Amino acid sequence: MIRLLVVDDSAVVRKIFTEELSKYGDIEVIGSAVDPYAARDKIAKLRPDVITLDLEMPKMDGLSFLAKLMKHYPLPVVVVSSLTPKNSKAAIKALELGAVEVISKPGSAYSTPDIARLARAIRAAASAGISKRQEAAEAPIMSAATCQSQLLTTHKVLAIGASTGGTKAIETVLLGLPITTPGTVIVQHMPEYFTAAFAERLNQICQMEVREARDGDSVVPGVALVAPGNKHMVLQQSGAYYLVRIKDGPPVHYQRPSVDVLFQSVARSAGHNAVGVLLTGMGADGAKGLLAMRQAGAHTIAQDEATSVVFGMPKEAIKLGAASEVLSLPRISQAILNHLSSAALKTT
Repeated sequence: MIRLLVVDDSAVVRKIFTEELSKYGDIEVIGSAVDPYAARDKIAKLRPDVITLDLEMPKMDGLSFLAKLMKHYPLPVVVVSSLTPKNSKAAIKALELGAVEVISKPGSAYSTPDIARLARAIRAAASAGISKRQEAAEAPIMSAATCQSQLLTTHKVLAIGASTGGTKAIETVLLGLPITTPGTVIVQHMPEYFTAAFAERLNQICQMEVREARDGDSVVPGVALVAPGNKHMVLQQSGAYYLVRIKDGPPVHYQRPSVDVLFQSVARSAGHNAVGVLLTGMGADGAKGLLAMRQAGAHTIAQDEATSVVFGMPKEAIKLGAASEVLSLPRISQAILNHLSSAALKTT
């Protein structure tokens, strides 16, 4: 049984969360709090397993509370934020501070999200390894600047997929890659509007250019394209080069964008010219796609259990035999570069 504390200043939201989430047999709402100060007292008294946290609250904003919580009493936190450009950046900051997942409210701060999706996020948070985040944040084994001279390949594609805990994992991988890295396509399970803020932050700290993908964007060296929230992204060959298509369509594994949708398209379009990386996340999205990539000749990597916040997606891929390598997060960047350098040497 997952013991849940709901922290939201809206009485309506607290009531709906309590009533609807209590219908799930594995979730028990043990209390609610109207602001961070009340939440602090409830946490000390009730010892919840997971917290849902609004960002806009009286007395102390959600980000300030999250920072204090993770420093003094780390707990799995699911942020529930209204879907606005302002809050999209705040949500990315929440993930940086240690929130496991972000769920969007569909409208105002007093609206409620899809309860089934929230329940899945709560389950993911309950199984998250919060104490592992520090290890996952370690610097790559070798810096991107040091590795730059090793990378000689062109017309390759790097495909990365992640879910719960993936924002920090993707950041760690990209920080270890030089500007000469082949064109990169990324799916991170994230709500609409949040992906642009996520890409913008990565662009500020990585050597590569990182931005939210647009339909028809070319996949070129030095650029990483992040699939927009609520849209699928597929790779398509265009002569000797590649581009992305942004599409609607039903969710796959409850997700849009889906890692499987991207990886399957990379297997078809790029084959042995691709590298696939499946990172931390709940569920099985990306496992079959990574297998398809490996069967098409791509080099494939899955994150190991020790450094995964949630060892769901990589675990399923490993079970299928989809991973050429299973590596800790700090070693993945170097493994990508090693493979690309080796492949380039074979063609010279």
